[in-house]
Amino acid sequence: MVVLTGQSLILEDMKDVLYRGHKIHASEQSMKAVKKSREAVERIVSEAKVVYGITTGFGKFSDVLIDINRVQDLQLNLIRSHACGLGDPFPEIVAKAMVLLRANALLKGFSGVRPIVIEKLLELVNKEIIPVIPQQGSLGASGDLAPLSHLALVLIGEGEVFYKGSRMDSLDALKQEGIFPITLEAKEGLALINGTQAMTAMGVVGYLEAEQLAQESELIAAMTMEGLNGIIDAFAEEVQVARGYIQQIDTAARIRHYLSDSLLTSIQGELRVQDAYSLRCIPQVHGASWQVLDYVKEKLEIEMNAATDNPLIFDDGEKVISGGNFHGQPIAFAMDFMKIAVAELANISERRIERLVNPQLNDLPAFLSPEPGLQSGAMIMQYAAASLVSENKTLAHPASVDSIPSSANQEDHVSMGTIAARHAYQIIQNARRVIAIELICAMQAVEYRGVNKMASHTKMFYEKGREQVPSIKQDRIFSKDIENATEWLKTIEFSHLVKNLRMENSSY
Repeated sequence: MVVLTGQSLILEDMKDVLYRGHKIHASEQSMKAVKKSREAVERIVSEAKVVYGITTGFGKFSDVLIDINRVQDLQLNLIRSHACGLGDPFPEIVAKAMVLLRANALLKGFSGVRPIVIEKLLELVNKEIIPVIPQQGSLGASGDLAPLSHLALVLIGEGEVFYKGSRMDSLDALKQEGIFPITLEAKEGLALINGTQAMTAMGVVGYLEAEQLAQESELIAAMTMEGLNGIIDAFAEEVQVARGYIQQIDTAARIRHYLSDSLLTSIQGELRVQDAYSLRCIPQVHGASWQVLDYVKEKLEIEMNAATDNPLIFDDGEKVISGGNFHGQPIAFAMDFMKIAVAELANISERRIERLVNPQLNDLPAFLSPEPGLQSGAMIMQYAAASLVSENKTLAHPASVDSIPSSANQEDHVSMGTIAARHAYQIIQNARRVIAIELICAMQAVEYRGVNKMASHTKMFYEKGREQVPSIKQDRIFSKDIENATEWLKTIEFSHLVKNLRMENSSY
């Protein structure tokens, strides 16, 4: 059970709920803060005070006063009119994360919703009723208005959900679980949609996948080192310490650990004096990507516990302040940064693939072919990897440098953070396929070198990999192999393998 407080949610908690099936529950203390905040809203309504979003319209309509008897209509109209999402839905795991994060933000007690609103959000997560939320349509400021409106529709019995393997009307799923829709009261519609939970949820799922991908890329790179008789000296601790980046030091330490008993690596001067950069600079390049991932993790864990709606209620309603916490700039920057970091992991991986298949760069059979000339072997695998790497370069263009004014120029600077998060996720999927191709090529290369000479860690990895992708004895439809390896790399079971390998040495 993960207890939500609005203050203490971490990525490991998200992993527990999203991947391990843990349930969520709101802390009693946070619910007390929610009740006090709600009492403040009710006083504002009863006294007919002029407060944005409670007794006024929204955006450019902020100067339009709303009759006290129409506040329910105001919230309902808001949700329906703002549900303008477009395109394919977010992955179910992302939509589930969105609901969880919205509940956690409301539990901070600055938003003025009734406890029942949060209770309904918790039920959606715990009973796996996942809103169908289109991916496109958010500018990433004023909150993720369009995506979160589709989330809010479910609470009122409208829109669609994924439930028990089917896509259906929300009301049908709610009825099956005995959940009654609610009528939104003053401030509640705005509180549900004014936030950064779409970009943050997409960022959380992307980060968790990117973290695993980065771990896997090191183990695959270690196998490539064996396939190319790489020089281990470049990973010496003193070299890394001389520069000082902890992530570089740690990356090199893990590679040394993976290859500690290998008979396939070489020392400088034995076969050659230096390796190419794609081998020699693994600690520097992969380490730099880890620096970025550490930055992204820090920003996500702040945003996961942030109050990002507007207005916010302080001092038991004595202060109701219209601010800009809904602006997604911090996450937009983090997502753009993650795009670059993951794209570079794929970039250097593709260069190692080239070194594995190019007969001018190694002493292996050309393109790792069982019969060079008659059979093409891994030739077009490198093409595919190069294509994905090139596509990543276009996706890595920063979304956060763009802005288009909206709401009659009232909202005149926006973050495009949700676009950045979506593109980051696409890059991660592409990058995983690239390292899957490197894995296939590296496994083939070490076969030529002698599997019996492999390090114990990489040999175990090789044996598990061969359960997914057989040795290349004859040309075949390699796209199937690439997809099998890619899916394997994505599995939680594999992440446990990597984690266990890394934890065997306590310094990791």
